[in-house]
Amino acid sequence: MSNDITIIGAGPGGLAAAMLLAHQGRRVRVLERLPRVGGRCSAIESDGFRFDLGPTFFLYPRVLQEIFQQVGYDLFDKVPMTRLDPQYRINFGIGGHLDATGDMDVMEKEITRFSPADSGTFARYMSANRQKLAKFRPILESPFLSRADLLRPSTLKAVPWLKPWHSVGSELETLFTDPRLAIAFSFQAKYLGMSPFQCPSLFTILAFLEYEYGVWHPTGGCSAVSERMADIARELGVEICLNESVEKLVMSGRRVTGVETSERTYKTDAIVMNSDFARTMTKLVPNHLRRRWNDRKIAKTKFSCSTFMMYLGMEGQVNTKHHTIHIADDYQANLDEIENQHVLSADPSFYVQNPCVTDSTLAPEGMSSLYVLVPVSSQHPNIDWSVEKSRFRNHVLSRLSKIGIPNLEDRIRYEKIVTPDDWDASYEVHNGATFNMAHNLGQMLHKRPHNRFEDLDGVYLVGGGTHPGSGLPVIYESARITSKLIEQDLGKAIPASRPIVTPVPN
Repeated sequence: MSNDITIIGAGPGGLAAAMLLAHQGRRVRVLERLPRVGGRCSAIESDGFRFDLGPTFFLYPRVLQEIFQQVGYDLFDKVPMTRLDPQYRINFGIGGHLDATGDMDVMEKEITRFSPADSGTFARYMSANRQKLAKFRPILESPFLSRADLLRPSTLKAVPWLKPWHSVGSELETLFTDPRLAIAFSFQAKYLGMSPFQCPSLFTILAFLEYEYGVWHPTGGCSAVSERMADIARELGVEICLNESVEKLVMSGRRVTGVETSERTYKTDAIVMNSDFARTMTKLVPNHLRRRWNDRKIAKTKFSCSTFMMYLGMEGQVNTKHHTIHIADDYQANLDEIENQHVLSADPSFYVQNPCVTDSTLAPEGMSSLYVLVPVSSQHPNIDWSVEKSRFRNHVLSRLSKIGIPNLEDRIRYEKIVTPDDWDASYEVHNGATFNMAHNLGQMLHKRPHNRFEDLDGVYLVGGGTHPGSGLPVIYESARITSKLIEQDLGKAIPASRPIVTPVPN
């Protein structure tokens, strides 16, 4: 029985895979380059302030809840969460704001107040996307290892719902009369790092997931989920090695038999890559061994946008909602500046999290932790961040007055900025593309790097760079898909003995 598994990267996909594989009875080791777990879903802590590095929206907890239950734990017991209401406020530069809520009756009234001509449209949107999710859920929960998988009955049944002639944005423009509402239900494409007018219409389900299953705040932030997952993995016998960078893969022909790190060499029966796909492939795997995903193919791959991040420890309270999304006056122009022109916008859209209105653990008493995210181009010669970083930082601070937060400068007690160059250099994210490769139709399903990696033997993938894609729920799903493939390929192991836990009602 093959039993030794090495996981490269302690991001959410790697941690979920570690839990599942350890529960199968396998010996699992996780190698993490950074000093803490979580990857892009880790925490920044300094001076009593705590911030999520990356994701701040915790959506669709069903997937991770099922993983916890499978290994004998309960998600809501280990990670207390608050369902937010309102979920967020959307502020439109051209005028008006919308408070999104999971209360269907209240949301219907809010939309009618906002745009009387769209009364009743919300219910139609929810009904259609409830059916769409039901059709696509089997696809999102199954591996796609070849074109033959497209012929599965579940896939064929979903084809009429795909509508390849529509993007998320164009489909919602046919549904809502007020263009601001089309944006309110399509900006979620940015969770994938894409313009809603480039993102396939399948992903209208993203906003649906928010309204149907809630937007949650885990106490301590989304990074606390990663930390509890690491705790559970250790309880299940997983060895997690921090500050240990993988420098080389040990090969026997096309099979990986071990890994060399900055500390030592490990033999392994299989590896699971949770690190950034493009960076890891070009760094660790010789080009001649990669038949499909060679350097030329990766260079031609379309990647997501990036993000300009500000983590601000503030004196006093900040008077905004937990989540606020500001939409630029000319949203289409802003998207074009990011995806096509590769320039910094004078009127950017941005997102602000003010989590201390919900969770007082994230800042010292009388203080606030403010998280600011601005979608920007991934690395491009048009933008020199060594020149633009300070200027753009000041510009973004001035734009926060758009959501009622003026004159912040004098109240800042802690500050950290992450640019696309930092994502690339400090976090080893290829081109600083924080949401991995794009989710266009040519880079989905079997056209994405496979969970059982097709170019090497004994190599499996989890995370946003493989199927089903980016976003925490589907990253967790990738871990379920991959752990099942490993069990099929390596044979049964003796399951770890864990007590049965009665789940807390959702």
